[in-house]
Parts: sequence; structure tokens; C-alpha cells
Amino acid sequence: MEFRRLGRSGLSVSEIAYGNWLTHGSQVEEEQARACVKAALDAGVSTFDTADVYANTAAESVLGRSLAGQRRESLEICTKVFWPTGPGGPNDKGLSRKHIMESAHASLKRLGTDYIDLYQAHRFDHSVPLEETMVAFADLVRQGKVLYLGVSEWTAEQITRGAALARELRIPLVSNQPQYNMLWRVIEEQVVPACEREGMSQIVWSPIAQGVLTGKYRSGQAPPPGSRATDTNGGANFVKRFLSDDVLAGVERLRPLADQAGLSLAQLAVAWVLQNTNVASAIIGASRPEQVHENVKAAGVRLEADLMRAIDEALGDVVERDPRMTQSPR
Repeated sequence: MEFRRLGRSGLSVSEIAYGNWLTHGSQVEEEQARACVKAALDAGVSTFDTADVYANTAAESVLGRSLAGQRRESLEICTKVFWPTGPGGPNDKGLSRKHIMESAHASLKRLGTDYIDLYQAHRFDHSVPLEETMVAFADLVRQGKVLYLGVSEWTAEQITRGAALARELRIPLVSNQPQYNMLWRVIEEQVVPACEREGMSQIVWSPIAQGVLTGKYRSGQAPPPGSRATDTNGGANFVKRFLSDDVLAGVERLRPLADQAGLSLAQLAVAWVLQNTNVASAIIGASRPEQVHENVKAAGVRLEADLMRAIDEALGDVVERDPRMTQSPR
């Protein structure tokens, strides 16, 4: 495993992070979830990402139990706040001071820890003054319950505003967590330059496009049993955007390029996002330990410029680049 600094902060994270969205507490039984976490730890992964909304808080609890007994100082535990949790009352969502404070304390209990390494705003809240949100985060930092702060799927303008307040409050806003992969590059034009100016890194989710970039889905064929596209708990909704015939044809054109590099398609996809110097870590999920073992091999891989150009040519027009696709609900 290799490690990168998160923005201009002193915090190092593993190039491959383990995330449990759509798996722990939902798609995967706890015994299997623990096996995947153990596989990640054995491979040198130190960064673990979750959120209170995943499986309506159950994912945090599973991760907390899976990491119990590990040396806390050797881990970077990351979670998020924004989406509705609990019974869905008016204060059970968003980035108000009340919801942030209550959510942070509940996450600490579920994760079985005294502090969160990286606490992230899961989306931008248009209904709450940004100053209220950032002051609440600042208080958690000053109380020692949160060490670093991040955002997720914020626009460049929102990141710039948040970073200005963070400087004023003297708190470490160090990362953004966007979707980013060969097929989804909407952060490249505006978000990445804004983060570079503000001293922030990307911790990216969906580096293999919900499994599409593994090559498991074939045009004209039913999705493999047990795959994300068959998950009725929400996974199918996220993967369907990548299942068009033209996208799947583009992925097929990547196969010889992966073979040429001596990588699986999944390893090529994860290695590709790590070529972006503003990316500190790529989050992988897994329903089986062998998926972890395969994907972590992308750490430290360097792709030649000719191969990067060939990937662009193979995918052609199926790549989504529109920066307007980064947005939060109103």
C-alpha cells in the first residue's frame, strides 16, 4: 500500500480506501462484511469511509464492530452527515447545527470511537446558512471530536465559499468526496482546480463505476446474479446510467488495454483515477474479500501517457464531463 497527503494537511491516507456504501448492513451479511474489512486491513488499507445514512445508520455500526480491537491510531475513520436518518423528522437531515451535532455524537457511538478523523458534509445544504454549518463543524474540531473536515459533491463555487470560512475559523477543510471514474469526469473542469487552489484533495467514490468498469456487464446479456444491477436495495438505480450499449461497448474496448498493462479491468480503472495528482484516495467497496484483494493491487501503479490516451480514445463520447452534473438537492 502507498499513502498520500490529504490536501495541504499533515494527514496521510491510503491510496485505496475501503467504503461500505450499499454493502454493510444491507447487501452483505455481517460475517462477510467483517471478512472484507479484514482483507482490507491485511492489504494495508488504513482509511475507512462510511456515512450515517448508509443502511440508515447500520453501516456505521457494522464498520465499528469490524474495526474493534484494531489500533485506533493506525486508522483513518471517515464518515458523513446530511441525508435523512432516523424517523425522518424535520431536523433529521441537512447541515443545521442541531443535526450536525446530534449526528456526530451518534456516529461516534456507532463507530465505537472517541473521534472521527474526517467528518464530511455529504452534500451542500441550500436551506441552511453556510456560516451555521461551518461554525458547528468548527466546534466539533475544537472539542476534539473531529480532526479534519471534508465535503462531498460540492460545486467549485460552494467549495470556495466553504474554504474561505474554514480559513476564517482556522479549521482544516482538506477534502472533497466526488464520484470520479473513467466514465464520469465532471469534476475535472471546475472542482479539481478549485480544490487545488484551496489545498484540498479528492477522495473519490465509484472508481469502477458501480462495477461497470470490471467488464462484468455485457451488452444484450442479463446482469450477473448478485451484481449491483440486481440489487433491489438501491444499487440498481445507481448503476443503470452506465448500462447503455454504447458505454458497454466502450468498456469492451478497454479489455486489450488492460491486458497490455498486465492489469484486470478493475485494477486499470482504480489505477486510472489515482493518476490524477489531486486524488488522494480511491474508495473501493466489496461484497467478497477476493474483490478487495484484486482492487488493492492498483495502489502504486503508474500508467504511461500512451495508455492514458488510448483509454480516452477507446471510450470516446461516452464519457460524461458536464460540470453541472455536480449538484446537491434543493
